[in-house]
This record gives sequence, C-alpha cells and structure tokens, in this order.
Amino acid sequence: MTEFQPTRRNILKAAGGLSAAAVLGAAGVVGGASVAQAVGDGFGLRIIDSNESDPRLKYYRFKTSQIGWTTGPGVNVLLPDDYDSSGRRYPVMYLFHGGGTGADFRNFDVPGGIRELTAGKPIIVVMPDGGGAGWYSNPVTSFVGPRNWETFHMSQLLPWVEANFRTHADYDGRAVAGYSMGGFGALKYAAKYYGHFASVSAHSGPPSLRLNGGAVGHWANASSAAIELGGGTIYGVPLWNEARVSADNAVERIPSYHNKRIFMVAGTGAENIPWFSAFQESHVLDGQREFRGLLDQAGIPYTAHEVPGGHTLRWHLLAEDIDGIVAHLRPAA
Repeated sequence: MTEFQPTRRNILKAAGGLSAAAVLGAAGVVGGASVAQAVGDGFGLRIIDSNESDPRLKYYRFKTSQIGWTTGPGVNVLLPDDYDSSGRRYPVMYLFHGGGTGADFRNFDVPGGIRELTAGKPIIVVMPDGGGAGWYSNPVTSFVGPRNWETFHMSQLLPWVEANFRTHADYDGRAVAGYSMGGFGALKYAAKYYGHFASVSAHSGPPSLRLNGGAVGHWANASSAAIELGGGTIYGVPLWNEARVSADNAVERIPSYHNKRIFMVAGTGAENIPWFSAFQESHVLDGQREFRGLLDQAGIPYTAHEVPGGHTLRWHLLAEDIDGIVAHLRPAA
C-alpha cells in the first residue's frame, strides 16, 4: 500500500503566508486517503504506536515536537460502519475529553458510549488527547517541556486526519464538541478558528474565563500547574496574559459564532451530589447563561439545556447532539 504524505508546500501554494490551519479551515484543500491507502506520518506527526484491528475504532499515538510526553499523545478515530466499503466522504466531529488525572482520549469509549451513540450514523468521530489539564491551549509557561495542545490539535492533527481519512475537509463538514474542559476547548476553537467548524457543542463546558472573579481562569491556571505543567500555567501568574485570555474567552468573541450550530448543556444542581461537582457546575451554569444572553443580544440562535445535577456528561444529550450534528453538516457522499 502506498503512503500518502501531502506537503505544506502544496497546501500553502496558493495561500501566500497563511498558516496551514487557516488554509484548511478556509478552503479545505486537503484530500483524504482512499480506502486502500495506509495511514501515514505527516504535519509534524510520526506514528509510534497504533492498533487498526477493530472494524471501526482506530488508535494512533504520535511523536510530536509540540507535546513533550515520552509516550506521545494518542487519538481514537471512530469510523462509520460502512467506511471500508462505501467509498464515500463523511462529516467529522472532533470530540474533546474533560480534565483530571485520569482523563485522556479513551474516555468516551465506554460501554454504552460513543460507539453505540454513533452506530449506523454517517459520521467520523476524532477523539484526541488534550492533557489532564491542558485546557486546549498553548501555555504561557511550562516547566516540563512543550505542552502546546492547541498547535497539536489545529496545525497537526486536523490536517493529518484530513490527509488520511475520507472526510469533508471544509467548514460545512466539521463539528467540534467537548465535555467540561473539552467543552471550553470546543467553544474556543470554534471562535478562534472561525472557518473550521460549522457546529460547536459544550457539554458542561464553561464559556467565560473572567466571570465570578475569574473563577474558571484561575482554575485553569491552578489545575494546569498541578497536573500538566510542573508549576507553569495556561494564562500566567500572578498577572494574566490578558490578550491570551481574551483570545480564548468565548463571551468576548460573540461575532465569531454567527452562522454556526451551537449546542450547550449545563446542570442546575440538586441535593445529594458531591459539593465539588456542584461548585464546578455552578460556574459552568453562570457562564453559559452569560454566553446565551450575549448570543441573544446578537441575534444568534442556539440550543441550550439546563438539567438537574452536577458536573457530569449526560450521554442522552450527547446522543441528541450527535443527531443534530449529522443533520447540520454536509451529508456523506
């Protein structure tokens, strides 16, 4: 089988000084591999481990200069049931996990999870590592080597996926979604890389870094320092890099959500839930209400669910979201 390795020269040829990520988002010029082609290296990613034995779920792990892990970051790519036989191109959803010491790209592959929710549905789901507290960002400081998750996702992984799988490699062919920290990352990428994603979903994902005394921004700094960066931070201490915060803050980028499908979920609390889960979700809820108010002022439509409970992924609403994504994106063809 022939390995397909597109070059940046070909991709950027007609785009002057634009970055590869910008070109891919605006024009979707990278094609996908044919059914018979092997998945290969490219875009700064070298495959160091893989398992393609499952008919639908393909696993890869990479060596990249952007993430200084010894093992390298991983990704699961979940294919439609008929991918090998259809010859069609498919819409793709990038699905981001939440934070914590046990959080990684495998979190959605559980019994009753993402495989079952997408069975029979014509969509590719890409689930990458985002670090235990990487916040889908390039940090201001790191004392453990590079942890440039934003660059890994947007400048390396996205074009790698589109070079190796049959996706609709344009705006109407891509969605981004996530849970918790991953919902924050989805909202951030959808606005910051406007031409990439026609749909964005935040499942208990916070859209506001500055609300409530900067609670979410401070949590991003504290959690990343403890789990991810060896004392480094996402936004800087004692003073924040204000430009970086504003660039990542969904509530400050409202015009960038025009012409997108927007889906949000937040819990409203309840009795007998762990206090920290309730505390986390209270900031999510406050931020989503602020975000929705700003969207209303701008005349931007959205779908939002407020449901009882704390900070958790509600699988039935992820299922509803996936159905909405499939209906909204360009159909497989």
